[in-house]
Amino acid sequence: MLIFIIRVNKFNINKKMAAPKKTTAVDSAVNAIKSPISFKEFSKDPVKGLLFIVLLAIGYLYVDIKLSNKEIQTSQNQKIETLEVKVDQLTLQLRKSDSALSAASSKIKVLQELGKIK
Repeated sequence: MLIFIIRVNKFNINKKMAAPKKTTAVDSAVNAIKSPISFKEFSKDPVKGLLFIVLLAIGYLYVDIKLSNKEIQTSQNQKIETLEVKVDQLTLQLRKSDSALSAASSKIKVLQELGKIK
């Protein structure tokens, strides 16, 4: 379709009798976009055209994966930081619990040795 529009534009420009048309944004965009391979070249060797399309698709997928990985990585880093804070809090509570348990068990041993409890 782009090739047809470009050829129609060229035909109208080359006519001497035709009145000049005002170019719109679409026409200027179509004229600005040049295909790296023409339809004649594609019909002669379609493998090159397909390889070009595949290369563009792979490039797009690569960039898309990199961007999505950055988003995932930042969210995972935030989760890791919150979990590290929780682990530190639980470690501190475990140490307090261990020290309280050892103090209680030593008191029980002393009371058992003194014969106060069985």
